[in-house]
Amino acid sequence: MLLLPPSVKIFISRYAVDMRKGFDGLCAIVRSEWGKDVFTGHLFVFIGSQHNRIKILYWDNGGFVLYHKRLERGRFKGPRLNFDGSAVEVDSIELAMLLDGIDFTKVRKRNHWRPKKCT
Repeated sequence: MLLLPPSVKIFISRYAVDMRKGFDGLCAIVRSEWGKDVFTGHLFVFIGSQHNRIKILYWDNGGFVLYHKRLERGRFKGPRLNFDGSAVEVDSIELAMLLDGIDFTKVRKRNHWRPKKCT
């Protein structure tokens, strides 16, 4: 289970990315195609064309971190891929399910109970 503060946003690429890209290539995608600031501490997730590799890029106290996972069998079940050059925002639970091989698009989330506001 990933425990991230609510201030950390997670963006997943909606299109397949060349997994040969490193820090600079992935930063260029985040900046130019998604219009996001890579120095915010948010997580930027990229899935390879064969859906068996995933990279997560984020900024951490003076340097970039690149997490790379390759599945030996099976595929990551991420959001539907298209070619509009944008990313979809997910929460930490959906990212944890993605990394664990669960197709989170088929999981139904219940609405959390919230107390009524006092007037």
